[in-house]
Amino acid sequence: TQFKMPEDFKIVLDKQAVGPTTEIFTESDFPVQSFKPKVQMPFQRVPGQCPRKVEIERRRRLYLTFDIAELLASKGIDSNELMPRHYDPDNMPTIEETKDSVFPIYLPLKVFDNDEYDCRTPEEWISLGLEPGSLNRKPVPGKALLPTDDVLGHEDPKSQELIYEWIDVGVLDYDKETDLYLVHKTDKNGLVRDEEGRPIVNGGITPEG
Repeated sequence: TQFKMPEDFKIVLDKQAVGPTTEIFTESDFPVQSFKPKVQMPFQRVPGQCPRKVEIERRRRLYLTFDIAELLASKGIDSNELMPRHYDPDNMPTIEETKDSVFPIYLPLKVFDNDEYDCRTPEEWISLGLEPGSLNRKPVPGKALLPTDDVLGHEDPKSQELIYEWIDVGVLDYDKETDLYLVHKTDKNGLVRDEEGRPIVNGGITPEG
């Protein structure tokens, strides 16, 4: 009788609740490996040490709890004031209002960019979009300080009317000569799609070029 299966065996299996699963059910345009952090650990562990896969998963969950806007705000930094704006001599605040220098921000962020301690080169970041067995390179998830108004942001990035926020983007490509990344804002579902709703791959370059 131990080998006799019930007729409703599939229903019995569906009712079994083992516990929460780590399987990802949500649709995403980003490769799974693009969320994995880089760790400096040997692949073959010594007995008693933390396995490499466990350390990668621990750091992945830890990094997902970080938010760059909250980290900057905790240091008293307003992200909207990080972008240089046009000089307006008619609306210059006084020292009492600013409690600091009356001069506006005029240095771009790239002046303060230091990549000496980056764990990956730009080429390595972009290569995270490549999946095994696929010829298409998917976007890589990231955060970018972008204007909320796309139209005015393209016409005049230094306009006083613009509001800059940290926005979820997909990194499509990297230009080595200009040292700039090409990014695309994600939609409300966290997907990187074009005007026709198709996933953007290979930096947005079509077969026609």
